[in-house]
Amino acid sequence: MSFISRLLRKNISPARIAGFILSNFIGLAIVLGGLIFYLDARSIWDSEDSFIRSDYLVINKKVTSEHTLKGASSFSEEEFNEILNQPWVRKAAPFTAAAYRVRASLNQGGRGMSTAMFFESIPDEYVDVPKSQWSWREGSDEVPLIISKDYLTLYNFGFASAAGLPQMSEGLMSGIPLSITISDEEGNNAIRLNGRVAGYSNRLNTILVPQNFMDWSNRILKENANPSDNSNSSNNSNPSDISNPSPSPARIIIDVNSPGDVAINDFLSAHNYEVAGDKTAAAASFLLKLVVGIVLAIGGVITVLSLFILMLSVSLLMEKNRDKLHSLLMLGYPLGSVGAPYCRIVISASVGAGLLALVASALLRHAYLEPLRGLGAGTGSFWPVIILDIILTAHIILFNILAVRKKVKASWRISR
Repeated sequence: MSFISRLLRKNISPARIAGFILSNFIGLAIVLGGLIFYLDARSIWDSEDSFIRSDYLVINKKVTSEHTLKGASSFSEEEFNEILNQPWVRKAAPFTAAAYRVRASLNQGGRGMSTAMFFESIPDEYVDVPKSQWSWREGSDEVPLIISKDYLTLYNFGFASAAGLPQMSEGLMSGIPLSITISDEEGNNAIRLNGRVAGYSNRLNTILVPQNFMDWSNRILKENANPSDNSNSSNNSNPSDISNPSPSPARIIIDVNSPGDVAINDFLSAHNYEVAGDKTAAAASFLLKLVVGIVLAIGGVITVLSLFILMLSVSLLMEKNRDKLHSLLMLGYPLGSVGAPYCRIVISASVGAGLLALVASALLRHAYLEPLRGLGAGTGSFWPVIILDIILTAHIILFNILAVRKKVKASWRISR
């Protein structure tokens, strides 16, 4: 131990240092524990539907007898713009419906089935699927599909049981090509394609196709059904005007700021709109974020308070040793050497609290992980917790070392 350390350690208060370590440990443990719990628990809801994010809402108008008599319950342009202008809306897009007939057939085990279907599409930016799995180009006869899990359930426990067909898992169904025929409203101009199931959704009760395929199929079947109209329009308009103008959409997908916002429910109720699909995932995800945010805020406040406790303890210690600091500086000891004992206290106390908090968060995770797995949660990476612990500890050390150097420089100015 150096002469300076032996000289300056006499007034060190172990109780104050222990108080900092305890408070810093509690604050960091709350922050790290809240973070790792969020990383593990969010997979319960995120994995429910990996194709549509939990902060996306799909809305439609409630179907009433009035719509049955007067026509479909679709959104007008004014209603769509009103939704876009809501403060809780980041962006929104309409569903595009197929303006043609769709028929699909499936052969399995020497027996088959055929059924009428429908297609819808939304802009690809709303579908969280790798581009390699969710792409279509003109001339390709394979169309990727995302279908509702409810449809597969209906097949397995409804149609398959009654028709004597084998039941199919999601993986098996994805590997079996579907024969798809699309035609105009009169059943003419048929186009045969192969369908490939790219995924299943809990929240979308529909059959999704890529947006560019929907645009192409709507346009090409309209052109084939009305060749004379198409030739007239091509003479009087730009080529970009050939595409089929979308009718008023029946459903809209919305990217919201906070799925649990009360204003959303108030707006939907006031306009007689309803949320399609599973409504619990978005609310549960929002509640998880809210609770974790509160926990992290509490831990952050405790960590900041512990930072000031250490800074105050070091400042009081240096104030008690002011005469000794004055003498050392007058003897020609460099500022760094005079402040080194206090810097070592800061580093050792901060690192100790950080390591204890890391151990505590690991023990907490070990305690809740098995029950959480029983709810269907996956296991998140522990590295974000380690990195955050290092960053917070480094900032605490840096802040206090700068305070120590400032105090030593102040002593030097006083001594002069």
